[in-house]
Amino acid sequence: MDLITLVLLIPPILLALTFHEYMHGWVAYRLGDPTAYYAGRLTMNPLAHLDPIGTLMLFLVRFGWARPVPVDPSYFRNPKRDMLLVAVVGPGANMVLALVSGLLIRAMRLGYFNFVPLNLWNPLYTMAILSLQINLALAVFNLLPIAPLDGSKILYGLLPSRYAATAIWLERFGGYILMGIILLGLVTNIHLLGFFINPFVRFFSKIMGGF
Repeated sequence: MDLITLVLLIPPILLALTFHEYMHGWVAYRLGDPTAYYAGRLTMNPLAHLDPIGTLMLFLVRFGWARPVPVDPSYFRNPKRDMLLVAVVGPGANMVLALVSGLLIRAMRLGYFNFVPLNLWNPLYTMAILSLQINLALAVFNLLPIAPLDGSKILYGLLPSRYAATAIWLERFGGYILMGIILLGLVTNIHLLGFFINPFVRFFSKIMGGF
């Protein structure tokens, strides 16, 4: 990765991670849980949300994670349903950013910004493409049903109550499974996560951005 691309990656990554976590905290707050607010996480300041390893992974392999926003289900009127809502809004936030990025790409291709010299818009065009791809990758990555990703909480919210204990028991191994899959890809070049993420990114990049 060249230096220019690395620099252009920074704004889309910071926005994608920050908006994702902010929306978790905002929905939890709206549902009655002030934990994220008192922890200083109900903010669009990237420094409040960044996880060093997760952010580094985004630069290296285009998917990663931020520090999870603290949520206390005991504040919720319906903990199972409300946790599902808090979980699903994170990937949803990234899909919204991906859609906005795709619309911006289409607008620039159609010449809506031709009143600005093209050489000044090249960096913005590149950042829009990177933003589209990063947000799509973050959305589908977080939908995987592996703890601590959002998908595990969504799955828990959808499972019948009789499977709740099993799902909670499996959560303790989620982090090890996830890191094992990532390390396997780095060591062997067999990217299991890529088999799920890349087709999703290609499909929605074409729909949203036209490429």
